[in-house]
Amino acid sequence: MYKKVHLQLTCLFTGITAAIMIIMSLCYLYVSESGLFRNQYNSFKNDMNTIATNLEQMPVISMQWLSKMEAQGNYTFFALDNGVPFLYNQLSGHSEDFRKTIMRECLDVYHNTYEIEATDAVSSPYVSYHVEYQFTSPSTKEKYFGCVISIEKGKSMMQIIVFSPLNMLEKQISEQRFRFFLIDLTAIILLAFFSFIFTGKLLQPISESQQRQARFISSASHELRTPLAIILSSIDCCRNAEDGNQQSASQQRFFKTIRQESLRMSALINDMLILSEQDQNLPVRKKPVELDTLIINSYEAFEPLAKEKQIALSAELPENIFPPCSCDPDRISQVISILLHNAISYTQKNGKIILSLSYDKRGFLLSVKDNGIGISDEDKGKIFDRFYRAEKSRSTKGHFGLGLSIAYEIVASHNGSITVKDAVPKGAEFVVVLPEK
Repeated sequence: MYKKVHLQLTCLFTGITAAIMIIMSLCYLYVSESGLFRNQYNSFKNDMNTIATNLEQMPVISMQWLSKMEAQGNYTFFALDNGVPFLYNQLSGHSEDFRKTIMRECLDVYHNTYEIEATDAVSSPYVSYHVEYQFTSPSTKEKYFGCVISIEKGKSMMQIIVFSPLNMLEKQISEQRFRFFLIDLTAIILLAFFSFIFTGKLLQPISESQQRQARFISSASHELRTPLAIILSSIDCCRNAEDGNQQSASQQRFFKTIRQESLRMSALINDMLILSEQDQNLPVRKKPVELDTLIINSYEAFEPLAKEKQIALSAELPENIFPPCSCDPDRISQVISILLHNAISYTQKNGKIILSLSYDKRGFLLSVKDNGIGISDEDKGKIFDRFYRAEKSRSTKGHFGLGLSIAYEIVASHNGSITVKDAVPKGAEFVVVLPEK
């Protein structure tokens, strides 16, 4: 239990801190990436504004000047004279067809979105304007900054199309994300390590107190066994001594009550001893075990008790041979005994109990199914808690609410699971799953 709580607290502290750190990292990345994009876009707009100003002052557009601008800004230029291309970039490493494709896509975005806005803003007879925007190439799926610089002189319309790929910016953003991923991953690992140590120190006093409590329960239980044994033996002697004499009805009732309550107290002490062992790491001695043998032995042990209550107890074993199970035979027999005793206690006269064994990909499945009073949905989630008893069905049966919790702890120590579900048409079915190894 201590290890489970320690692990849960470690995961909780690490998870909360990691979540806060990841959220802050994502917020920073969002702000940083937005700033990088904005700076890049502003730089592109400034360059385009400079280029447009220079183009307005040039009587003739020089290919040498355009090539110089391309080399400085990693741009690709196209010139259109009244819609007819006459100058192409010779510096780009891409093919001419590729550049033409990007140019057409850049113009398509301009014509469909920005052309009307640009022309509406012009009022002088000498028309010169430029529009910058971002677009994604449908053919390459890459992102670009694009610009169309329009210069109208009389009846002549000159357009300069400029576009610049954003692959360098995206590479920078990807590298930044990867660095943050490594930083966050390292921080989470360190957080988990320090949280494990920190929570261990926090839980150490609780663990020591639990161990002292378990030792006290163990010592007290051992000490109580001796007077109980004396009481039981004394009751047996008194009953034997009175056999030759006629006992009154009240004496018989008193002797029977004393013996029953002593046996109940003895059972409680045994359960408390088992729980104290579980709190101090329940010893499990695993070895290859034929589970069908345990099923048969348990059936033979409880069959007389079931017959006494007029309950039909049956055992179902698979016909196929399956491998042995690595488990502690004494502990698993104890689990089966707890489940069978529980089923017999809460099954009415002429009821039916089925003890079965099967094997599948999950492992070995032990099942105890009855058609008794059943378990409510509210109680299913608490029935394996210590000292828990369903009020209506279990408070009058002489149980202390320890049996199922003991079974749960034993199965958990074997890395298995135990669950309960409703049986058809009524009753309850407990299923124990044990791994093969």
